[in-house]
Amino acid sequence: MTPHRRGAETITKLLDTALEIHPGDFTLRAVTERSGVSMGSLYHHFGSLEGLAAALYSRCMAELLDALIAAVESAADARDGVCRAVRAYLGFTGDHPDKARFIHAGPYAVDLGPHAERIAAGKAERLARLNDWIGRHMAAGTVAPLPPAQVEMLLIGPVAEVTRRWLAGAPGIDLAEAARVLPDRVWRSLSP
Repeated sequence: MTPHRRGAETITKLLDTALEIHPGDFTLRAVTERSGVSMGSLYHHFGSLEGLAAALYSRCMAELLDALIAAVESAADARDGVCRAVRAYLGFTGDHPDKARFIHAGPYAVDLGPHAERIAAGKAERLARLNDWIGRHMAAGTVAPLPPAQVEMLLIGPVAEVTRRWLAGAPGIDLAEAARVLPDRVWRSLSP
């Protein structure tokens, strides 16, 4: 096995282990003991617990954004894309609650601030694809012309709140019900 491949496998093992133990005993010692990877190797690849958390956050967020991109880029029109994006986010949450939990809780578990630029850079291409998609529909008049931050709040805000409550075990929150109810409601908030 080449050193590069061994390094990639070590990184994957550390990230997978960190996801498995989060939010419980999310410490360097717990990650290294459970993964069987040395503390030195963890420091070599990530520099700190915060570096590990930032890399895990980036990986989980990339998977969520990829699901959203696939949803909108396969849509027949703006309405279909918005509805698909809502269902994709909820589907990702139901299929990968550990990853959704880390996306929603990870930034609060450790200080990711020192890694904010790297995290933003990792999201930039995917967010640009989503923004380009919605921008084309705004230009065509099929989506209301709103500032990007407002589009994000209307599209992702309700879905993220349902996700947070479902992950917290709040009573009365059902992802399947939300997937039936929210898509059209969210679309109405973005329609021209």
